[in-house]
Amino acid sequence: MKKEAATTDVTPHSQLTMQVVEHVRSLIASGEVKPGDRLPPERELARKLKISRSSLRAGIGFLSAMGVLKSRHGAGTFVSSGPPALDSSSLSVLGALHGFLPWQMFEARLVLESSIAALAAERATDEHIAELAEEVAEMYAFLSDPQEYLIHDVRFHRTIARAAGNPILGALMETITANLYEYRSRTVENAQDLKESAEMHREIFRAIRSRNPLMARQTMEKHLNLARTAQAAEAEQAQASALPPTTPTSDHVGVISD
Repeated sequence: MKKEAATTDVTPHSQLTMQVVEHVRSLIASGEVKPGDRLPPERELARKLKISRSSLRAGIGFLSAMGVLKSRHGAGTFVSSGPPALDSSSLSVLGALHGFLPWQMFEARLVLESSIAALAAERATDEHIAELAEEVAEMYAFLSDPQEYLIHDVRFHRTIARAAGNPILGALMETITANLYEYRSRTVENAQDLKESAEMHREIFRAIRSRNPLMARQTMEKHLNLARTAQAAEAEQAQASALPPTTPTSDHVGVISD
């Protein structure tokens, strides 16, 4: 008889992520932690939520990508000093978005983000430009750490959406970036060339910094088309890695079936 599988973290991945999100929301809402404060240690949080530390890190990664938390190497995880995005529409509709197919997400991104990038080239403030530069630098710094790279990738796109200066477009992008992070965090370990991705983000940044809307639109479209192909390959590799070993053929076992 096969042993029963361990019961730790049998809850679906997205539910565990949202469990962490809701807990952090409650800490902020109650005033237990404030902008700039450090969260309790991972071990303490994981024990309180009754989840593994790996699942806790997935939730923290989501909140970092959404700009709510910021990790500092060797110091811990802190609540961002800017306005937290815990009540954004991205979180309230996250569950509904899980049924969307990858190609549908990319089609939506092409329609929205190419125009958003063009608007950002016209409207970005010096602060937005500085934030984009920082995120590009962080992407290059974490080429060997796909999960950390992904956080800065998503934050880069969120910053462009804010730089466009339209809160409606920003809210739409929140739903997409939340879903993007949730989906891709499961496959990004199989990324083949993060350096090429970082270079594309740098091209987008340069177009926005130079106030060139047409170039910003074109480079964003180019980036998203390349990203669609790359992420499809990541997903295929992740699926292949999860497949059980193949059964030996009849040539090896010496048996010919009728």
